[in-house]
Amino acid sequence: MKHDKIVLGITQGDINSISYEVIIKSLMDNRLFDNCIPVVYGSAKVAAYHRKALNIDNFSFNNVRNADEANQKRANIINCIDENIRVELGKPTDIAGEAAIAALEMATDDLINGKIDVLVTGPINKQTAQSDKFKFPGHTEYLQEKFRADDVLMLLINDFFKIGVVTGHIPINEVSKSLSKEGIVSKIEVLNQSLITDFRVRKPRIAVLGLNPHASDNGLIGSEEAEIIMPAIEEAREKNILAFGPFPADGFFGAASYMKFDAVLGMYHDQGLIPFKSMSYDGGVNYTAGMDFIRTSPSHGTAFELAGQNEASPDSFRKAIYAACDIFRARKGFDEITSDPLKSYDISEL
Repeated sequence: MKHDKIVLGITQGDINSISYEVIIKSLMDNRLFDNCIPVVYGSAKVAAYHRKALNIDNFSFNNVRNADEANQKRANIINCIDENIRVELGKPTDIAGEAAIAALEMATDDLINGKIDVLVTGPINKQTAQSDKFKFPGHTEYLQEKFRADDVLMLLINDFFKIGVVTGHIPINEVSKSLSKEGIVSKIEVLNQSLITDFRVRKPRIAVLGLNPHASDNGLIGSEEAEIIMPAIEEAREKNILAFGPFPADGFFGAASYMKFDAVLGMYHDQGLIPFKSMSYDGGVNYTAGMDFIRTSPSHGTAFELAGQNEASPDSFRKAIYAACDIFRARKGFDEITSDPLKSYDISEL
């Protein structure tokens, strides 16, 4: 069955975490149904357990067998795990990890097959999720392989700035040897294209951070800037990409220089996520750029310590939902323009 609205898939994440709480709280806002048709991949019984634990009695899911049956004005749920699964609030368990990946697999299959338009993933526990089906340090790496993307970028977005990172979930002592000119150029290209197609930036300006303190201080503190990062920036500029840097990370954020650019590219996970989460812990969105498919998630994790206490904020998850819908519309508008460049468009409609 075809819908005019965006069909939005949501994975349940870890059933012992705050994931169901932020999902339910987000879907309690009826204004959401003006933009999309939410379909949760999880368990109606697990959802009911969380509603009871949170004392939420003015919300219920519409049970469907598949996304084609989704009610356009309701929050829908597909049962994709054992109905008798045990919920242990605040406790990481192998059963919860298996359930999280079962929902992820079904949702990503439906995304590939066109049954849903976009995907928002609930937080998982990376340790309990490990199995023969999931041997990845996070969603990003899993999705890259599942969707056969040449390269992807973990891009954190909020109301102030966007920041991606060259290396993701790897130990800090492996960062330097994981960097290469070719790898950085590829990430810059993914970021540049995403800004154009996904965020409607006509000519993006990208700031690239250094790796070492003070961006090496002209070679006094490391050589990666001169040997790897600067050559990558120069090659990107030869490809008509407005890339600048490398900038010392501390001074760059301390002086709010990110406000002068459309996006920032950091070299490693914490270099990007520490300043990002310092500014928007409850309101940030994690977006996987570089794929044919759209996936967002809240920028927070499982927060087991808050599970079942009705204290988790849904702001990040709600923004992840709206971001997925916005990116879907932006891509649709971009595709229409590029497929018929001679047609006149009102920019306000895009």
